[in-house]
Amino acid sequence: MDPLTDHLTPATMARAHRALVAKAVAEYAHERLLAPQPDGDGRWRLDLGPATYAFAARRHPLEHWVVDPTSIRRTVDGTERPVDAQDFVVDAHTLLGIPDHLLALYVEEVASTLASAAWKLTHHRLSSADLVHASHQEVEAAMTEGHPGFVACNGRIGFGVDDFARYAPETGADVRLHWLAVRRDEARLSLAAGLTEEEHYRAELGDDGLAALEKRLRDLGLDPADHLYLPVHPWQWTNRIAITFAPDVARGALVHLGEVEGAHRAQQSIRTFFPVDHPERSYVKVALAIQNMGFVRGLSPAYMEATPAINDWVAALVDDDEELCSLGFTVLREHAAIGWTGDAYHRLPVASAHRKMVAALWRESPVPRLAEGERLATMAALLHRDADGVPYVAELVAASGLPADAWVATYLRAYLRPLVHCLLAHDLAFMPHGENLVMVLRDHVPVRMVMKDIGEEVAVVSDRPLPAAVERIRSVVGPDLAALAIHTDVMDGFLRHLGAILSGAGLLADHAFWALVRDCIAGHAADHPGLAGAAATYDLLRPAFAHSCLNRLQLRNTLQMVDLADQADSLVFAGTLANPAARP
Repeated sequence: MDPLTDHLTPATMARAHRALVAKAVAEYAHERLLAPQPDGDGRWRLDLGPATYAFAARRHPLEHWVVDPTSIRRTVDGTERPVDAQDFVVDAHTLLGIPDHLLALYVEEVASTLASAAWKLTHHRLSSADLVHASHQEVEAAMTEGHPGFVACNGRIGFGVDDFARYAPETGADVRLHWLAVRRDEARLSLAAGLTEEEHYRAELGDDGLAALEKRLRDLGLDPADHLYLPVHPWQWTNRIAITFAPDVARGALVHLGEVEGAHRAQQSIRTFFPVDHPERSYVKVALAIQNMGFVRGLSPAYMEATPAINDWVAALVDDDEELCSLGFTVLREHAAIGWTGDAYHRLPVASAHRKMVAALWRESPVPRLAEGERLATMAALLHRDADGVPYVAELVAASGLPADAWVATYLRAYLRPLVHCLLAHDLAFMPHGENLVMVLRDHVPVRMVMKDIGEEVAVVSDRPLPAAVERIRSVVGPDLAALAIHTDVMDGFLRHLGAILSGAGLLADHAFWALVRDCIAGHAADHPGLAGAAATYDLLRPAFAHSCLNRLQLRNTLQMVDLADQADSLVFAGTLANPAARP
């Protein structure tokens, strides 16, 4: 058997199909695209034309469904048929509302998600108990679910099976980035305040690495002073830059300098790399022109030009806030960004994804900030289950020796309280999903959080004064919409999944979990009477909030879910959700 496809077996794929159909039923029902009907004794029925799906499920607050994959039975015109995730989309596509011209692409993204799931089922060996003691990067590579809400969450359209083996985060493979020299007069390197170009490159390449790139340029008869250095994904160089920008390579505007010593490892976001050989150095985020979960994963030079200034401003705000400092909440600054714009696509009168293919940024590493006895793990791990269905969070709670309610209260103080404070005190909203936070664990308890991906996913939701360089992040919306930074992004986007896992594991009942969430928000209000006006304006403990839907975004346009320049205007709603943390 071909080792690149040894995971594609009938038994493994059948298991992947069932898991993905269970997730699809759960998330599409959560978003009110589908309406399963009760069928007695905890069973449900979903009629989709000639196809009928019967299954067992539990329901939790926020209309959260937990569907048992092994219980699903599919019949077509009364005859039992295999459970198949692609056929499920075919059966449901009228209700899902996918445009006809994008339906095949969505089904292809489902196929790629299934392939990834089958690979993980075949090759992942670490149990949740193992991960309690695993390193940051071992935990990162062990994640199986992708995004907890999106159904087609591992699309990666453009990767071949060999590319998957080399570059997918779940393989944990070491990757050596390629480096280009780009003409200085056609590029822009933006740096954090107080950082010089030479300091930046020496810090990220080392003296030997920088000298090696300079020598390669000189050997080609080129002057290093005329160039800037830009890291690229190996796939991007081979499949896009050397082809799509062939005229620019030929004229010497893009000079391929090859690899530099030092392995990197892809993070869950697939285009962000951690420097495993030099963990004190920065993450590197590169453009990657594959279609994945509603976007071509490029980086815009124009959009990123202000990224270091924005990160400086956010970091200074966080560092100067007494409450945030007391909680240990910090951000990882994106302190350098580079984009090349010398191509013909930038001279066209219309924007396109082609303008986002030659760019990169650097983000601080959390490793130098660790104190004795602390370790790191992605917050996405709290929703992880191993191949036997054992939740990682349950193993963490057990290893900590704390009662589940005390563990969760500590976690919420580290995660939820600083986000509430940022909104109420500064009108500042992050995108705090699991992959965007790194947990700092002590004795197996998350004691503080480190926020990342600041440049693309932070917003000031009011007309408060901002420096001119930071104005890009202003997104003035009404208080109800601004409160969705907590209601949707935290409660619905993450905590509803975590609460259901804790309940299913017998660790904490739903009402007890959401009471802790309410206590966390109310406790912040009690400690900050000076913010009573803001607390009343945003009213995070209101009875209900708008139901903002993620899959509806992707189903509406699988090529570009939202306009990054106006994300609020791109939202899709489906009525309201009862707030499980509301005042009694």
